Amino acid sequence: MASPKIAIVLTALLILLSGSFAQLSTNFYATSCPNLLPTVRSVVNSAIQSEARMGASLVRLFFHDCFVNGCDGSILLDDTSSFTGEKTANPNRNSVRGFNVIDNIKSAVERACPGVVSCADILAIAARDSVNILGGPTWNVRLGRRDARTASLSGANNNIPPPTSTLSTLISRYASFGLSARDLVALSGFLLLVFSFLNPKVILFL
Repeated sequence: MASPKIAIVLTALLILLSGSFAQLSTNFYATSCPNLLPTVRSVVNSAIQSEARMGASLVRLFFHDCFVNGCDGSILLDDTSSFTGEKTANPNRNSVRGFNVIDNIKSAVERACPGVVSCADILAIAARDSVNILGGPTWNVRLGRRDARTASLSGANNNIPPPTSTLSTLISRYASFGLSARDLVALSGFLLLVFSFLNPKVILFL
């Protein structure tokens, strides 16, 4: 579905974010959870078959997580007595979606190998599988992230570009994470292509 050029650049961008932590490994769960990858892909595939735009939503969810203190799954955390989660941040409220799919994946993975796989890794794998199922390439995801114990509402509000951002602001924000203007175009283009293909009336803001 995505154009080859956009898919290639998006793949490189996702690999960069997916491997943004030290000492990650593509075979991290080879022994402790050997069926992890097919388990995740099965749930992602079912979700996309039920609603095709869910694939783009999962990719977007992953990016919004990575823009706040790295790809640590903090966006998945609900509010607690000690912190306010990122779900209600301005760029996320009534915008990011796919939490139910991640919950379903986590439940399936827990049945296969309880207490082993982090939600942060599940989200990274789900983003990769979404790109591939929607017609893009695949790649090996480096795994071994630890889940965040807290979230940052202020970090989400300040780090995730709002829909009112100017082009220069977007480029500057991406550059602060080591990403280029080309990366910005790749992500925006992929998501917009998927959403507009499925619903021409949809206008997506990152």
